[in-house]
Amino acid sequence: MTTAVATPPRHFGPASAVRHGTVLAWRGVLKIRKNPEQLLDVTLQPILFLVLFGYLFGGAVAGNTGAYLETLAPGLMVQVILMASMATGVALNTDVSKGVFDRFRSMPIARSAPLLGAVLADVVRYVVALVVLLLMAMVMGFRLHASPAGLVVAVAVLVLAGLCFCWITVFVGMLVPTPASLQGVMVALMLPLTFGSNVFVPNATMPGWLRAWSEISPVSLLSDATRGLLVGGEVAGPLTGGLVWMAGVAVVFFPLAMRAYRRRMG
Repeated sequence: MTTAVATPPRHFGPASAVRHGTVLAWRGVLKIRKNPEQLLDVTLQPILFLVLFGYLFGGAVAGNTGAYLETLAPGLMVQVILMASMATGVALNTDVSKGVFDRFRSMPIARSAPLLGAVLADVVRYVVALVVLLLMAMVMGFRLHASPAGLVVAVAVLVLAGLCFCWITVFVGMLVPTPASLQGVMVALMLPLTFGSNVFVPNATMPGWLRAWSEISPVSLLSDATRGLLVGGEVAGPLTGGLVWMAGVAVVFFPLAMRAYRRRMG
């Protein structure tokens, strides 16, 4: 006599999907704890950029390193978050390449759970990146002029930015065959986006065509908003512009990423 094997249910409500995604997010956090070298890009990179640009160009751009850090550190917080957002697409692409998704398909979990888990797990990376960068900046002489509430708002906005821009990497990650391909494509996109902004130099020093772009760039707007929140200055205008960009990226790339994800999952 044979016993029928129950087929895992394929349809789950939103609450179940969130619960499954949270469990898989914890899986991602455990992977980081067991392999801390996965955090090298969000720990070593901020330190290198602060030291190299702060000490090499601080005198030329702002007269001294301490003054330059008030411009550089908040801007680098934006750049580091955008670069860290690539990890979501890399993690998903790696799981697909190694056949982990085949295992997920046989489990009684929501189909969106692996994607949700990868996105939520990267919040840890964003927070680690921001903490490391701020601590190193303070060691070099950077001083916060913000209230605790201002610091919390700045971190929350930047984490939200990472969660919005990560959908670009998810979309690309579901299209390219390997993690190396994804990193090549995203670096080619992110480096011009971050260096063609006011993260490192004021807009006024740029050629006219580049200045026109930099003034409306999401990186510049988020950098100005972060500077305003941490060291003083205008916040409302840049923050509004940054939020508009974040909403636009999410509206465009979230459905594209979900469609590519469902197609890749089969």
